[in-house]
Amino acid sequence: MRAKLEGARILLAEDNAVNQKVALSLLKKLGCSADAVGDGIEVIEALQRIPYALIFMDCQMPEMDGFEATRLIRKREHDTGQACPWGAPVHIIALTASAMQGDREKCLAAGMDDYVSKPVRLGELQAALERWHASENVTNPRPDRQP
Repeated sequence: MRAKLEGARILLAEDNAVNQKVALSLLKKLGCSADAVGDGIEVIEALQRIPYALIFMDCQMPEMDGFEATRLIRKREHDTGQACPWGAPVHIIALTASAMQGDREKCLAAGMDDYVSKPVRLGELQAALERWHASENVTNPRPDRQP
């Protein structure tokens, strides 16, 4: 999987510095590199500059939480009146400490594509990346990609 994920642009949205370090370290172990931001406003700003393919989105952040940031991203992707500067649709995986029944559904209803609960574990992160990679190959096949 490492070779398949190299070069993928990943954004980590997480307001807690310790959680950022842990997630970035786990991504590195999986052969990925990522940029990190601390809130939803920074997510939107980062997407304006860099066409990320995948966002790990904390749901509870200051200023703008992950739910609102995701809704804004999806609105922009579907707004035919403006060009979308990133490769729409960007894949968004929720990162949340909430593991109650209904939380996954809340994330999906906001427009997120997948869900990983905190504390983030290597196996769960890898499984989410594998699901994303599989969906990318199905929905966006490119001749330069190997299955």
